[in-house]
Amino acid sequence: MLTSLKQIIQEVSKIPGLDPALARLVSMVKQTMKVDSCSIYLSNYSEGHLVLAATDGLHPDAIGNVKIGFYEGLIGLVGDREEPLNIEDAPAHPRFKHYPEVNEDSYHAFIGTPIIYQRKVLGVITMQQRESRRFSEDEEAFLVTLAAQIALEIVNAEMRGDTPSSQLDTTLSPRTVNGIPGSPGLAIGIGFLVNFKHDLAQLLPRKSSDTKLQITQYRDAVHLTREQVAQLSSELNDKLPEDVRGIFQLYHQLLDANSLGREVEQEIHQGWDAATSLKFVIERYATRFENMEDPYMRERAVDIVDLSNRILNNMLKHEGDHFAGIPADQPCILVAQEVSAPMLAEFPRERLAGIISIKGSNNSHAAILARAMGVPAVMGLQRVSINLLKSKELFIDGYSGEVVVNLDPTVKADYQQLIDEEEALYKKISDEGDKPTVTEDGQKISLLVNAGLTANVEMEQFKQGEGIGLYRTEIPFMMRQRFPSEREQCELYKSVLSSHPSKEITMRTLDVGGDKPLSYFPISEDNPFLGWRGIRLTLDHPDIFLVQVRAMLRASIGLTNLHILLPMISSVSEVDEAKRLIKQAFLEVKEEAMADNLMLSKPAVGIMLEVPSVLFQLDQLAEKVDFFSVGTNDLTQYLLAVDRNNVRVSSLYSSYHPSVLAALNQIRQSAALNKVPVTVCGELAGEPLGAVILMAMGFRKLSMNAHSLRKINWVIRNTNIKTIEALLPEILAQPSPEHVRILLNKYLESKHLGGLIRAGAG
Repeated sequence: MLTSLKQIIQEVSKIPGLDPALARLVSMVKQTMKVDSCSIYLSNYSEGHLVLAATDGLHPDAIGNVKIGFYEGLIGLVGDREEPLNIEDAPAHPRFKHYPEVNEDSYHAFIGTPIIYQRKVLGVITMQQRESRRFSEDEEAFLVTLAAQIALEIVNAEMRGDTPSSQLDTTLSPRTVNGIPGSPGLAIGIGFLVNFKHDLAQLLPRKSSDTKLQITQYRDAVHLTREQVAQLSSELNDKLPEDVRGIFQLYHQLLDANSLGREVEQEIHQGWDAATSLKFVIERYATRFENMEDPYMRERAVDIVDLSNRILNNMLKHEGDHFAGIPADQPCILVAQEVSAPMLAEFPRERLAGIISIKGSNNSHAAILARAMGVPAVMGLQRVSINLLKSKELFIDGYSGEVVVNLDPTVKADYQQLIDEEEALYKKISDEGDKPTVTEDGQKISLLVNAGLTANVEMEQFKQGEGIGLYRTEIPFMMRQRFPSEREQCELYKSVLSSHPSKEITMRTLDVGGDKPLSYFPISEDNPFLGWRGIRLTLDHPDIFLVQVRAMLRASIGLTNLHILLPMISSVSEVDEAKRLIKQAFLEVKEEAMADNLMLSKPAVGIMLEVPSVLFQLDQLAEKVDFFSVGTNDLTQYLLAVDRNNVRVSSLYSSYHPSVLAALNQIRQSAALNKVPVTVCGELAGEPLGAVILMAMGFRKLSMNAHSLRKINWVIRNTNIKTIEALLPEILAQPSPEHVRILLNKYLESKHLGGLIRAGAG
């Protein structure tokens, strides 16, 4: 039965058009399951009924004409209950409704199951038989599995506008697809697909007997590609920080790799032409990377394939054709199966409104570059066909990861108003952004920045900021092809510490693993988020930990602003071991400093509160450390058992969940009782609703991404602490994240801050 199911899905998915696909599907099901009838009904939400869309067994004239109310008959009952219905004698059922035009008088046995996508009933699929009998468990399981498989086909057809009837409306307007937020911002534009004139994946292998000519062609193409990549990198020199420009180093390294060239030339010597030889070698490399467990390493396949296509197009004298046809008078959303950094860099900036990458994550090179360029980006729309986005007018929300397809004039006007309001509001916020961060009733709130690649630039964006609440040291590690040396780390840390000697700089020790792997230190695990990451990894490798801590301490010689933050702490013993190593490094560096008549101050040492186990050891941990820092992103993921990068469950991720809020309130109360300073450095701190809740709980230090600082400064200056403290018990008593948001939205509206409430801002 499983084999039959696969055959049905494979054949139906290849049929263009939903009408013929559904017609073929019901015929194949009828034949495979040896039933007398199989039918599909699709939902029309605007009119509140289900329409017969395809059948093999009922009267064909009923297709498109029979409409059954959502709560009528057995079909309506299946949709209403959202579960299968298996009836031995359908006409005897009290909910049976007779529709003479379908000609089903001779049928008795009935089984129907809903077709559901993202919790919404798209339709109902049924099987019927003349004899009275109850369908078996295997038959029921078959139909349920089939319904789950065809749901996506129906959604994609609806998005293409390819529905069986103009009357059908299986999805509620606006039509949205969800991905992963890659770079913040809102944009409307025409979906433009990158077009390489020649693609290795489509190249047919060819032989050549002229070995010398083919080697020359390959080497010339590599040389030209190297010049083009260097030109791209050079053009961005004045626009991007040095670490972001370092993305292009990987391309230079691949082009300079002797092993790659040798393998290609070996294939040429085997009698293949240059293009075919490149295809064979690159496909081997890409397959190797794509099969790796490590998500960062998998994404390097994107760089390899992109680079090889550039070499191929240069080899065949078609460089530059892949951006032909860009609309001259409209903003564009760059769409590709996998957007690469050079692809984004060379797209005409004046036409680029945003990017969509069907594959990829928020740690891909394209996402990092998009954030540095200030371009909204959505990644990882893996359940969407790329052709659905081609030449369509799109709205993208880089805050929430939402993409809206096929905008009608009304919807477009609404989204354009959002964009205009955001621009106007952010201009006003920016104009007043350097005012003191003090509430209406005179309470001082400290704002700090979360930084990594561009720490000094991000610090300069907000003069009122009191330092760096989270310096992500792992990002420079991720941008290199090896562990940085102690000297290299020291220089990097010193540039940050010495640039702001009067402001606290909190440097988190290496936090890799999970969604932040190192290409040169691969870790293969079934569940990396619960595995060898953060402090667990560095304590198991004290050599890595000590080198990094010594680099931090050396960088802080003569300064007093270094704070060291330990990530992924789950027990008191981890803190004890980490502090022992920090003390060892401190004594080593202090001795060296004293020999040079220099001063080394002892740094404050704190821990990230992001693993739920620490909630039950806060009193013991408070005795061991100088400060707490709450990582709301991971704390939320671990408390709710939700991977927010998984599009299937990402909608369940919310830091406004009552359990998360209760945990945060417990942390604040314990920190106050133990007199331990505490900062919130997760994304919640950079959201208007989140900042209000945190201030109501008593948090007075919030650290966030640089683009949120002025916005939260605005919220703080328009907030009354006493009012929101009085609101806190009601907030904590709400049963769901949605109820929390509604309550807080009302507060922001009452303070005339409603313009901050939109997709991604709350």
